[in-house]
Amino acid sequence: MALAGCAHAIDGSPVPSHHTPPTAGSGSVGSTSEVPPVGASPTVPRASFNDCSRLLYVDRIPVPPSLKGKITFGCATVSVPLDYGHPGGRHIDIQLFRVHDSDNTNGLGSLLVNPGGPGASGVELAIGLLGEISPRVLARFDLVGFDPRGVGLSSPIECLSDQQKDDFNAFSPDVLTQSGFLQAKTMATQIASDCSSKYGSALAFYNTVDTARDMDLIRQAVGDQKMNYLGFSYGTELGSIYAHLFPDRVRVAVLDGAVDPTLDDIASFANQVQGFEQAFDQFAASCSRSPSSCPGLSAPRQTTLQVVAAAQATPLSTGQNRRLTSSLALTGVIEALYSQSQWPTLARAISAARSGDGSGLLHLADEYYQRSSDGTYSNLIDANLTIGCNDAKPGPTDTQIRQTAQQWDQQYPLFGLWSAASLFSCQQWQPDRTPVPLPVAKTPVTVLVVGNLHDPATPYAGAKHLAAAMGNARVLTWDGEGHTSYLQGSSCVDNAVNTYLLTQELPAVGRVCPR
Repeated sequence: MALAGCAHAIDGSPVPSHHTPPTAGSGSVGSTSEVPPVGASPTVPRASFNDCSRLLYVDRIPVPPSLKGKITFGCATVSVPLDYGHPGGRHIDIQLFRVHDSDNTNGLGSLLVNPGGPGASGVELAIGLLGEISPRVLARFDLVGFDPRGVGLSSPIECLSDQQKDDFNAFSPDVLTQSGFLQAKTMATQIASDCSSKYGSALAFYNTVDTARDMDLIRQAVGDQKMNYLGFSYGTELGSIYAHLFPDRVRVAVLDGAVDPTLDDIASFANQVQGFEQAFDQFAASCSRSPSSCPGLSAPRQTTLQVVAAAQATPLSTGQNRRLTSSLALTGVIEALYSQSQWPTLARAISAARSGDGSGLLHLADEYYQRSSDGTYSNLIDANLTIGCNDAKPGPTDTQIRQTAQQWDQQYPLFGLWSAASLFSCQQWQPDRTPVPLPVAKTPVTVLVVGNLHDPATPYAGAKHLAAAMGNARVLTWDGEGHTSYLQGSSCVDNAVNTYLLTQELPAVGRVCPR
């Protein structure tokens, strides 16, 4: 089964810097429930950054020639309340990573970045952005990545063993059958029970609203009067909720690949499934236009359906002791659809799988789930499930899942039935939830929302809806492919975003950047 609504690498690569994926429960978008008034944030001391370049192996990351000898790296932690209702109680540490350009002596403060997920590492994003973001941005901002609570190096949630994750990811139930329905529900129940047993009542505090409150303490800790923020995919939800809670503390905020705040969980998930169906059609059309890019793959959709059916009947050989199930096959396809640069790899993997070799699709699936070659995982799956379900309202019911599975099986023939199994993910979850409020954010400054017309993971309508909900936001549109827009190869988008970050100058109303 796939993960809950996630982001992905901006450059399409499998680097951890901004990775992530899709299922239900990725946030209770559309909820009008309100969180309690924030009031004054707790006070935290100034963060003390220490050199950590060796620890994080950043010396292995290529530094642009113009920045060599000028960049320093620092790590720090910020202590935040686990429960903001009891700020004097238990605290947890949030890990920060800072990239500083020695030319930045009179800059604009820090640019806080988040790659999405929920569950992706902002520390790794900051490292990965070094070779991508404009030097003129680094000359005015310290780039600061953070691992949100429960993620990576910030008090990570770890509910499942690596073997359990292997089993979970390979699990391929047909929920239209009674046995498959019960199997999916039983697995979700077991995972929810394991997480609750391990963490107890503390589990409920790993959610988006509390992470947004952490962001304000990070702002304090780095010494900024106002927040400068760059968020991708689920990171747009974090940014919009920060603006909702602290509207007067925003200097600039770029929200790229917007999570739609007007949809309930099932509708949001359905939009994403539809987005990937359409992305696959775009991939198939590219094969028709350029057969040499898809050798031996004259009918991509039909061939992929045949591969999935074969793997469902008998999982395919991969050259190792793991076999390719239908779920892993579809996960591999999803992974490659996040970025057009992965399409040739996808074509080769599907062609090989048709001949009985599932190794290519398995490799893509492992990239999606952040599984290393030694069989270990990051805590992406654990954090994604925990935060996504804590953000969601209780449900859906068994009847809703059955009805949705039938609809999706008809509407989305490649990904629909497979995705429906993930509707159980939050059904059995602990009931103490913090649904994400509608992010009404009358910020004094205008927020920049960036939308990609052909984004499979966060369809373009979400950008329009998020901007309207916030109340003071401008949409910049890119007629592109893949997930998110900034640093994806469009100089039009990149220049507009960089100008906004540096000067607060917005692109023209209705601006559409060409492909």
